[in-house]
Amino acid sequence: METKNIFSESGIIITIILISIPLIIASIILIIKAYAILDKYLKKKKLEKFNEYLKGLDPEEVKKLEIRKRELEFALTNAELGGVSPAVDNKGLINNVNEVEGFRFIEQKRKSQPRPYIGTELTNLILWYLGCATFWLLFGTTIGEYLGIKFVAPDVDHYSWLSFGRLRPVHTNAVFWGWASLAMIGLGYYVVPRVSNTPINSVKTVYYSLILINASVIIGTICLMAGINNGGGEYREYIWPVMALFGVGVFITLLNYVKTVAKKTTKEIYVSNWYIVAAMMYVLVIAIVAYWPSWQNGLGETIVQGYYMHQGVGMWFMLFTLGLMYYFLPQQLNKPIYSYSLGILAFWTQILFYTLIGTHHFIFSAIPWWLQTVAIVGSVGMVIPVVAGTTNFLMTFKGSWHKLASSYTLPFYLIGIIFYFTGSLQGTAEAFRFTNLVWHFTDFTVAHSHLTMYGIICFMLWGFIYTLVPRLTGKEPSQVLVGAHFWLALIGLLFYTFPLMYGSTLRGLMWIEGKPFIDSVELMAPYWLWRAIGGSLMWLSHILFAYNFYVMIKANTDAPIPTSAIDILRAKQELDKQEMDNQGLTN
Repeated sequence: METKNIFSESGIIITIILISIPLIIASIILIIKAYAILDKYLKKKKLEKFNEYLKGLDPEEVKKLEIRKRELEFALTNAELGGVSPAVDNKGLINNVNEVEGFRFIEQKRKSQPRPYIGTELTNLILWYLGCATFWLLFGTTIGEYLGIKFVAPDVDHYSWLSFGRLRPVHTNAVFWGWASLAMIGLGYYVVPRVSNTPINSVKTVYYSLILINASVIIGTICLMAGINNGGGEYREYIWPVMALFGVGVFITLLNYVKTVAKKTTKEIYVSNWYIVAAMMYVLVIAIVAYWPSWQNGLGETIVQGYYMHQGVGMWFMLFTLGLMYYFLPQQLNKPIYSYSLGILAFWTQILFYTLIGTHHFIFSAIPWWLQTVAIVGSVGMVIPVVAGTTNFLMTFKGSWHKLASSYTLPFYLIGIIFYFTGSLQGTAEAFRFTNLVWHFTDFTVAHSHLTMYGIICFMLWGFIYTLVPRLTGKEPSQVLVGAHFWLALIGLLFYTFPLMYGSTLRGLMWIEGKPFIDSVELMAPYWLWRAIGGSLMWLSHILFAYNFYVMIKANTDAPIPTSAIDILRAKQELDKQEMDNQGLTN
């Protein structure tokens, strides 16, 4: 196949445009910063010129300036109609100003807004889910960090249970079913009853679900490291008894959600519950289809694998997280969602088109040509829900963009929305026949999966957690560390994905030209190094996130130091009383 006209291919052009969007945004920010530096430099030069002017003032000019100074300084004494007694602020209206503490060179963000009372039982439940999710994020990405190092130093160990083939599914399944799934379900237990205006149906059964899902990830991890797995199914390496535990846990949660929505006191079912309940239903269907034994042979297994892999991402993680976004974004901006109709349009078109696209990963395979074409058409159809959802979210921001500067949560929301648009449409571009021929079986798919699962799902979940947990516990994380978490994760993701996409394009072209496979392996060495560097930055950001989460939930054992006059006087009275009691005991 000719490769000289690669840039005339629509899939390549679309991908370049999508990659350029975040680069253009970054360039605009860089230009603004550069302009500010230039402006500061010009002002400095102007000041130096003014100082030279001051040095050259003659006595006559100084005298005229002093006369003008006295004229400008003339003012009434403000005692013409009153006395000269000192003013006393008896009401404390003026002098009640506290000293600002903290770093002065870092802009202070707004604190989390208090919300209506949330019961201790529900609070503890949500925190348990989010705490377990955070553990699996650290565990799973620590494994991923080690795998990234193996690309640079493949001989770092020689143990079978630490081999790449066993650890890679440990990494993916831990972050899929442990981190993202538990975090979504935990946040769902806040959103579903909130938008239904009714308590959760049963708190007790919720813990059964938590135990079952954690058990499935623990047992599944042990099985995978021991070499016990499902064979050739990507993201479904857990054997069926392990996945059955996960399925039962999800089914219990689905019943709880549905019964809660059924008892709603609102007139309509809010769009968040449409997305969340549908996601819970689909993940059960996906798991049953993927593990049903009748079609686990030959092409049937390949088709089912494509269905399972894509529906897991789009109809479980994406659908659920978008449902959470439809609640948290309007709540954070203190305004309704831009268009309820756009939300419903995005919902139904995602269900229509996303369920068709699984086999677009198997273009030019033995799968029937018509089925491949249907997957490509469905992938193009995904433009509708993605554009509708992105428009809805960005238009909700309209008139509230200024809030980004004063919020440490909204940047996570915005990055998630940007990657929702670029990452999803990049998947559409990857489905075209030529781009699929170039990129399939390369690390391009690894970069794409991280753009979506990490850039969309993780950033949105982090934003929601930083939004909700302070309202449950009353404790704020360090804004400096939240900012460090954000930038390490974002920069790490860009370092991870962009080099992989570029290197994988070159690798795919080498395969088309029939060059030796080992040459393409040598070609990827520097890009795998960037993968390890980016992954390390992402991993460090997860450590910061875990620490921030700990700060938000830890018990307050430190004695507070009084700052207001009332608290200081009260503390002094208690101290004086304690000293008097001690003197009485000694006497």
